[in-house]
Amino acid sequence: MTFFSSNRNPESRSSLGTLEARVMEVLWLRGESSVRDVFEMIDRPLAYTTIMTTLERLFKKGLLSRCKSGRAFLYSPAIDREQWERRRAGRLVAAFLDGRNGSRELLVSSLLDAIGHHDAALLEQLEKSIRQRRKQLSDRSPS
Repeated sequence: MTFFSSNRNPESRSSLGTLEARVMEVLWLRGESSVRDVFEMIDRPLAYTTIMTTLERLFKKGLLSRCKSGRAFLYSPAIDREQWERRRAGRLVAAFLDGRNGSRELLVSSLLDAIGHHDAALLEQLEKSIRQRRKQLSDRSPS
């Protein structure tokens, strides 16, 4: 088998389209798969070539690696779901922080509202993490 990796930097890719996200879900679930494997797992009627093109696009974005097996490629995730979610969340937060000051306040307010509404224990964890981060920052700064 010959292994290939994309030349593109994974940080430069944009967000995923609906089909790209579904294909990634299949590969995170199954692991290494051929175009045919993915084609059979997709739960909507699409052409085989559409799946092949989508896998190629994800490979070029740096989200998939592939190896040659006979005449076909086998694709596998280059990053796991948690890494993807972390990067996606990071890009969202960075976009808010790069915006106007009002955007920053909106981000913090919305985050606190959502966490408080859905998970009080997570709100406690957030408060603890903030205290730890402040301590780290004060320990680093010269007195």
